[in-house]
Amino acid sequence: MKLPVTFVQLPLRFDAARLAAEIEALGAVAWRPHPEGYPGNDALPLIAVGGDPDNDAVAGAMRPTPNLARMPYLQQALASLQTVLGRTRLMRLAGGAEVAEHVDNNYYWHDRVRIHLPIVTQPSVRFACGEAEVHMAAGECWIFDTWRRHRVINQAAASRIHLVADSVCSAKFWELVQRGRNPERPTAAWQPSEVGFDPAARPALRCEAHNVPPIMTPWEMREHCHFICAEADPNADLRPLLAAISRLIMRWRANWAQHGDAESGLDEYLAAMEEFKAGLRELPALRMRNGLDLVRSLQNLVVVPAFGTGQPPPSERGEVPLAPLATARDAAR
Repeated sequence: MKLPVTFVQLPLRFDAARLAAEIEALGAVAWRPHPEGYPGNDALPLIAVGGDPDNDAVAGAMRPTPNLARMPYLQQALASLQTVLGRTRLMRLAGGAEVAEHVDNNYYWHDRVRIHLPIVTQPSVRFACGEAEVHMAAGECWIFDTWRRHRVINQAAASRIHLVADSVCSAKFWELVQRGRNPERPTAAWQPSEVGFDPAARPALRCEAHNVPPIMTPWEMREHCHFICAEADPNADLRPLLAAISRLIMRWRANWAQHGDAESGLDEYLAAMEEFKAGLRELPALRMRNGLDLVRSLQNLVVVPAFGTGQPPPSERGEVPLAPLATARDAAR
């Protein structure tokens, strides 16, 4: 999610040693290679589609995994965020490894904040985002602007472990953010609240149940298109693109008024998108202010998810190709 500042430290502090002990009790068998196969990166799923730790998808009802059921304090830590939770994992970065520079340029992350709670870390682990860089200390809680280029470097010999939770957020969560600390404008008197362990607490976590519509609404489509165009390089000539977007949304809106997301309207939706994709192929190279290719970003945020494919994001670093029409039709059924 694009944020007005680079980093925000939330006003919460956790017992990192207790969290680390809960992780250790799970054993090595609970960890899995990172779904993209990045060297030195692996994950331990805590909230996943259907509660299945082997399902790395981002479309479908999210539920706690059996691993999370064995971690009472980590459950309380998640509950203290007071928000609706999407895919949530422990992410481990081996000593000397890195997360290469990238932008979270996918549909799932466009409206989701990525929350980091460091559990095992060292001062030499650095998180860079845009022009800023911080060390997220153990027990702290952070969010950052995933629309800027960011990377992580673990210069220590030991592994780094973060709790990483994705969330569309809630009013109470944004209240926490408002009380947070911007490290670029430090406040001497600022202090986070301690979130201790309550042996009697059994929090009911709020998890996503609806996250990818079968057919994107014309209003969501318009919002994503306007966002991408607003992020364009100021020198880019957007007139042909704006004309193509206007026609796509007009056709989509008219078809929606007649069919909504029913299969009876699928042929017209597919035809409208095919015409739009053909127009995109005729455009010159267009860039955005964060350096990404503008047309590919439209593919990621509009073209591919327009038919609710329900596939996991192809890459946190890369960009996805145009979806074949046959795949879109099959997925929409």
